Amino acid sequence: MIIVPEKEIGALMTREVAFDAVEKVFASMAKKSAYNFPVIREAIGHADALYGFKSGFDKTALNLGLKSGGYWPGNAANGITNHQSTIFLFDANTGKCRAVVGGNLLTALRTAAAAAVSVAHLSRKDSKVLGIIGAGHQASFQLRAVVEQRKFEKVIAWNRSPEKLDSLRKVADEIGLPFEIVTLKELGATSDVIVTITSSFDPILENLSVKLGTHIACMGTDTKGKQEIEASLMKRANLFTDEIAQSITIGECQHAISEGSITINDIIEIGAVINGTAVGRTTDSDITLFDGTGVGLQDLAVASSVVELAIERGVANQVEF
Repeated sequence: MIIVPEKEIGALMTREVAFDAVEKVFASMAKKSAYNFPVIREAIGHADALYGFKSGFDKTALNLGLKSGGYWPGNAANGITNHQSTIFLFDANTGKCRAVVGGNLLTALRTAAAAAVSVAHLSRKDSKVLGIIGAGHQASFQLRAVVEQRKFEKVIAWNRSPEKLDSLRKVADEIGLPFEIVTLKELGATSDVIVTITSSFDPILENLSVKLGTHIACMGTDTKGKQEIEASLMKRANLFTDEIAQSITIGECQHAISEGSITINDIIEIGAVINGTAVGRTTDSDITLFDGTGVGLQDLAVASSVVELAIERGVANQVEF
């Protein structure tokens, strides 16, 4: 069995590799050659923690396994990341445990890669202004990944606590892009691409503030009850997601579905766009929206890639198990 500890991931995994892994697994999902098992996510009644499992099997890549972990809100006070996870990979032919991989950085990279894949396939090619809503741990990963997909000329951002946007400003400065803190209305009216990455349970982005031609990547809603945008925006947008089953139950689409303003037939899996079996953006005036719920197959794909890299570079820890 191979162990790739968390401390090794940063030197092995790149945004390019994460993008390629996530794009391929989305395509495999749309072909029905890869499928996710039902998600388990529960409050454990201790430390205010949410804990769960995401798992699945990709018949094409032969990636079988699960990610175990969750959210411990008190971790930051102890100097560790609130999100904690570990990925387990199994041999699809025998069921033996093949690898155990640190999942914290990989989760951030695969989430950002999913948004980047959506921007690459759904946003206008002439997109110039990137808007980001949220300033948590994941926001800087989103910024780095998404700006690589279009020739952006400016980054604008909003957060409930504006002072927390300093970390995003530093990343924008490092990349060489102007950065500005704006109101939500300004962000909606100005952005060509919007990434929402919050843990909100109330809508933040208003329907009428979003201009025609915008691509929105909703990356924060992954639990029943969470919501980042007004449900009425769904009726204006062409809707895409990683997995429809999750989108309508724990993703951003759950609210419009429950209101009856959209149906399951209004949502397209982005893998179908990647495969060319479904149409993405049709005109420059389309509003496209990607509901990134986060699926277990993403975790397995990036973990498998990092195991291959660890073996290739001679840093894989082999243990008898």
